[in-house]
Amino acid sequence: MDGCRSGVPTYEGDLHVVAAAHHIVKALGATKNLSDDLRKILIDLDSHLSMITSNIDSKGGRGLVDVEERLDRAERKIMRWETDPMMIWDSGPKEASDYLEAVDETGKLVDGLRGLSVHENRKQKEILHRAMNILQTAMSRLEEELIHILVRHGQQFEPKSMYSRSIRKDIVYDESFVSVEDEPTKETSSQNCSNDESGECIVDLVHADVIPDIKSIAKVMFTSNYGPEFCEAFIIVQKEALEQYFSFLGTENLSIENVLKMEWTCLSSKMNKWTWSMKIIVRVYLASEKQLCNQVLGGLGSVSSYCFLEISKATILCLLNFGEAVAMGPHRPEKLLRLLDMYETLADLLRDIDTLFSEEAGSFIQLQFHELLERLGESAIAAFKAFRVAISSNGCLYPFAGGGVHPLNKYVMNYIRMFPEYCDTLNLLLKNQHPGVADQVTKPDYGPDTSLLTSCPMAYHLRSITSCLESNLHKKSQLYKDEALQHIFLMNNIHYLVQKVKGSKLRLFFGDEWIRKHNAMFQQHAMNYERATWSSVVSFLKDNNPGSSSMSKSTFKERCKGFSIAFEEVYKTQTSWSIPDPQLREDLRISTSLKVVLAYRTFLGRNLAYTDDKCVKHTVEHVENSLLDLFGGSSRSLRDSRRW
Repeated sequence: MDGCRSGVPTYEGDLHVVAAAHHIVKALGATKNLSDDLRKILIDLDSHLSMITSNIDSKGGRGLVDVEERLDRAERKIMRWETDPMMIWDSGPKEASDYLEAVDETGKLVDGLRGLSVHENRKQKEILHRAMNILQTAMSRLEEELIHILVRHGQQFEPKSMYSRSIRKDIVYDESFVSVEDEPTKETSSQNCSNDESGECIVDLVHADVIPDIKSIAKVMFTSNYGPEFCEAFIIVQKEALEQYFSFLGTENLSIENVLKMEWTCLSSKMNKWTWSMKIIVRVYLASEKQLCNQVLGGLGSVSSYCFLEISKATILCLLNFGEAVAMGPHRPEKLLRLLDMYETLADLLRDIDTLFSEEAGSFIQLQFHELLERLGESAIAAFKAFRVAISSNGCLYPFAGGGVHPLNKYVMNYIRMFPEYCDTLNLLLKNQHPGVADQVTKPDYGPDTSLLTSCPMAYHLRSITSCLESNLHKKSQLYKDEALQHIFLMNNIHYLVQKVKGSKLRLFFGDEWIRKHNAMFQQHAMNYERATWSSVVSFLKDNNPGSSSMSKSTFKERCKGFSIAFEEVYKTQTSWSIPDPQLREDLRISTSLKVVLAYRTFLGRNLAYTDDKCVKHTVEHVENSLLDLFGGSSRSLRDSRRW
């Protein structure tokens, strides 16, 4: 057969195929409503076919010289940069355009020569081999140029310009509930540049002016079948930039073992940093990286998604691994708020993650996010249970000095004061946790006007926690031998409970009826204190014979002496007792003064005949002023402060 040899098309056969292709391209080009991109593709294809026709003609002795001349011109433009220390894209747009034009020309020549049979034409084979070497050189240079552009024009941004970092005061106590001082809580809010806490914030990771340059390099490299090399260079630079930014945020790549061994203070800081970093990495950096990948590679099918996944997955997996380690660690009470922060952060980011990794290749990232969210929720519930158990089981062998507000009370109330910030999350997580116990112990009966908040799951559990706390405080009050000090201790601590509830959003969950009930409770303890302390003291001032105007001098002396001794003993003891709240301390001093001073003034007034006697050790004014020294927390002797 003359028309074919070893399956290779003949010269005439090649011409027929190319002619047919030309006809198809011309017909498509005549179609109306073609997009600009498609019309450009057809023009390029027509140019390729023309060049192939020229190459086919060269087999018949026509055009091969022209092909070689075209290659010579392209080679000169390409190879001159191999000895020039300057970067092409730094030298100006014309130089870059000329270089790309030469590379494009070389690629067309290679495609054309490859499309023909070269088995019988040694010269043609030499030209093809030479063109491929030139193209390889150009591709290597374009990789260098790409890396240079990405690095030089990479944009740095300050994370605080994206998010106002919300730092919640950390409550770091051990199981002994050591003393903690109350501090005012400053409310902070998070905001980002889209004015929507849940919205993403896109920034330019690479300067917008060079995006067309990167796209032009991508186009030439993919057209020349060097797409994998472009992707590799692009991924390396962008992945390194992300890792540097990750390090800049202060987030480390920690092993699970290291996290499990970490001291709580350090772990708490890492957990707080994790929530902040996760938001910025996902909503700002990865959203911006996704945009960059789409800008550069969006017209190349799944290539954009592939590059984005390769750039981001190591950092994302690092963040997820830390979350996994935290979730599997011990369920300590102090971890609760941090766990809730992590849970809410992850829940808030699920939609972003599902969007960023929507393709099948990234489905494993989505799955791991959802699984971690579930595990963090379980850990938060376990930490909540541990918190309640720690309150109930907190024991003590000795009474708390001075009868002031117990550290356990401060710990619990300052801790749960943060819970309203997590209302929706806690209601979700606690919905089916111990409903029976919560209902029996703490379910309020406030009538038809009950707020929805006072009957939500979190409210039940809050009241259950304070019920456990009150029970524990009652047990601790029994450690005092002095009944009056028992009442001072309970008065202080129940008053503290009420003030913490009234002065925060806890009020919405406890309700006004709870507050009224507990107001009455601490007021009752104040009355019980007065009875336990002053009934015996004032009893010395009572007249056993109320019908007479005065008592005998000996009886008066005996009563004065008894009152003075009892009063001085109360003074010495109760000046060391503590009522931390200034208003509560003042109210109890006034209430006590009204009873004691009035009784003492009446006693002396009925026995004016004996008041000049030395048996009257304390004046009314002296007693009244001395009562103002009570509950200061520092023991004092009345003799040392005697006023005459």
